[in-house]
Amino acid sequence: MDIASLIFSPTFLATIIRMTTPLLYASLAGIVVAQVGMMNLAIESTMLTAALMGVLFSAWTHSAWLGLLIAVAIGVLMSFVIAYAALVLKADMFMNGVAFNLMMAGGTTFILYVVTGSKGMSSGVMSLTLPTVDIPLLRDIPVLGEVLSGHNVLTYIAVLMAVLMHVFLFKTKLGLRLRMVGQNDSAAESVGINSVRIKILAMCIAGVMAALGGCFMSMGYVSWFQTNMTAGRGFIGMASAALGGNHPLGGALASLLFGAADAVANTASTLNIPSELVRMLPYLVTMIGLVAAAKSAGRMKRKKVDKP
Repeated sequence: MDIASLIFSPTFLATIIRMTTPLLYASLAGIVVAQVGMMNLAIESTMLTAALMGVLFSAWTHSAWLGLLIAVAIGVLMSFVIAYAALVLKADMFMNGVAFNLMMAGGTTFILYVVTGSKGMSSGVMSLTLPTVDIPLLRDIPVLGEVLSGHNVLTYIAVLMAVLMHVFLFKTKLGLRLRMVGQNDSAAESVGINSVRIKILAMCIAGVMAALGGCFMSMGYVSWFQTNMTAGRGFIGMASAALGGNHPLGGALASLLFGAADAVANTASTLNIPSELVRMLPYLVTMIGLVAAAKSAGRMKRKKVDKP
């Protein structure tokens, strides 16, 4: 079977949706932080940590949903610590993110080894997975049902979160305050808005999004944790946010683009194509997208300068 017949199939389209899910969560995490004028480089490590915690706590509590809840709480705690260190203790935000990424890259492997005796995979842990959802009526429609129905519940939650994030940022008073802080925190402070509190809130929301994305990797897409299983998806999600103009709907479309590239790479791996070329495809598309976003931003700035 050639790659064209594989790509133009319902199975491939369903794969795109699965590949897009963690990228969409990471993109939403990057968007809400960017709206307050910050950058959270620790989205990657938050996803990775939540992926491991979800597996471990679902096994220990015998509940997938409780494991998810605890993993999300840990993701929020990580984001709060980073925000507190940067905003209250005046630590460098960039270095905070780098430090957490390096620490948890090794820390998750260490925790996995202590708990399971393995440094590679949590196959010895009887973890649970979150349910898949078959949508009534839609599942019976040829092609469309195969593409849109039967996904993990976190996939549908991701779509809902993108819509809710748009409503939150652009239709609520708290979202307006959040964007005001991102535009000019001094002006926001002058009208009684606590910019530090708003920024910490945005970081905690980002922690929820990143943790959900990590849990999808280990409790939805597969049923186990593997060392470095996020494989840069947190950074790709940040690129999606930038390419989408730090807007939830734009970020969703950009995530879909990168998810399609990831799906093509997975499909191409089944053919006689060099594995090195296949693995670099999603990151190559990410680089092209970032260059396009940078050029677009540059043109917008020049237009503003040229206006009389």
